[in-house]
Amino acid sequence: MGENPPEFREELENQVEDKLELPPMFKVLLHNDDYTTMEFVVEVVQKVFHKTVAEATRIMLLVHKTGSGVCGVFTEDIAETKVEIVHHLARKSGFPLRCSMEEA
Repeated sequence: MGENPPEFREELENQVEDKLELPPMFKVLLHNDDYTTMEFVVEVVQKVFHKTVAEATRIMLLVHKTGSGVCGVFTEDIAETKVEIVHHLARKSGFPLRCSMEEA
């Protein structure tokens, strides 16, 4: 069996590249409120988004000072799951912490 000519191989590679698209990505944000403690926010950011204490503290301060902060960028399914986990943990602990997602 002979090898395909370079033009054929290049055309085939271009067709495959055209069909491969990255999935849309979504930012997951936390929103400030007057009741959720800063310590709880840091804990949630560490647990759910796997951030270090320093990173979680920086995100918490951003949320506190500006009203919201990005915790990470994920595919749609993962972003939805993280939002649900944050809401579950917040409700379980009696906090009204809000989390949302938007297209990145």
